[in-house]
Amino acid sequence: MRIGILGAGNMADALGTQWTRSGHDVMVSGRTPAKARALAERIGPTARTGTWADVAEFGEVVLVAVHAPAVAEVLSSAGAESGAFRDKVLIDCTNVVAFDRFTLDTPDGSSSMAERITELAPGAHVVKAFNACHESVWRLTPPVFDGRPLVVPLCGDNPDAVATVRSLVTDIGCEPADGGSLERAALLEATTAFMIGLWSKGVDAQAMVPPHEFGDET
Repeated sequence: MRIGILGAGNMADALGTQWTRSGHDVMVSGRTPAKARALAERIGPTARTGTWADVAEFGEVVLVAVHAPAVAEVLSSAGAESGAFRDKVLIDCTNVVAFDRFTLDTPDGSSSMAERITELAPGAHVVKAFNACHESVWRLTPPVFDGRPLVVPLCGDNPDAVATVRSLVTDIGCEPADGGSLERAALLEATTAFMIGLWSKGVDAQAMVPPHEFGDET
């Protein structure tokens, strides 16, 4: 699969490396070409670099891996308004957390960052995924804890797009979980912000959720 990555930071590094190891073709882009080239060299010999627009054209799947405040500018530079992402799978791994108080700082008029990306990239099939963990977790090979693979929730409206992202989740040794429609991405983003706030205080956020057999499905 051809995977484009908008961004040359830690999430691009972690996920791009994993997907290259799984046999996918990866192209990365960044504000600084030298940084993007260095990242491509780290990711692997089959990785390459290009402009924002090159990545949009190259990728069957495109990962949005830039800081949330830069998303609109980057998507515009890639040609989103002109339909550069039409019919492509666009993975949103961004978080809009106000770290001074660990709440959401969602763009005006949007319930979630994923919804905002849908507005910015007409025709794209947006899937919210990979936003609930620190980049160090995505570098694990595989991300397994006490014998239990990491579960990655996915929110999206297009079944084929969600299925594609499911395959990318399993490629890195994780288990995909159906998180529902893209409307529910707001809940996933809020949950992540809440968990980050707990982790910042030294609380194990995982411990607040009981095992499945003790859950109340009502």
